[in-house]
Amino acid sequence: MLLIAGLILLALGLFSGAFLVLIPLGLVNGSAGLTLWILFPAFTIAGYLMAAIPTEKTALPMLSKVTGALLIVLALISAAGLVMQGSSVIEAKGDSFSLWYVLVLGILLGAAGIGAHRRDAPA
Repeated sequence: MLLIAGLILLALGLFSGAFLVLIPLGLVNGSAGLTLWILFPAFTIAGYLMAAIPTEKTALPMLSKVTGALLIVLALISAAGLVMQGSSVIEAKGDSFSLWYVLVLGILLGAAGIGAHRRDAPA
């Protein structure tokens, strides 16, 4: 039950991050309110931790890497959006600060997830 709840929270956190990216790019109507700003990192981290607790030791690296990869993808989409807005390829739909927010958090949390559980070669 904890695994399912954790995966749902993790999905909601990533969904919040996706909306923080898609709204300023004009791909989705709406506004990126304070709730999304708080829930993106909170649900992502809490969901990962809740899913990681009951996970088998052998499956934990996969959970970390998949979560990290999804966060890196969100960060890269944010970076592409910032470049396209900066070069006037697309028109900015309001403030682009949420793109910077997802870019920074996505890189930090994503790199931590991908880099976790590394197997170093024996010395």
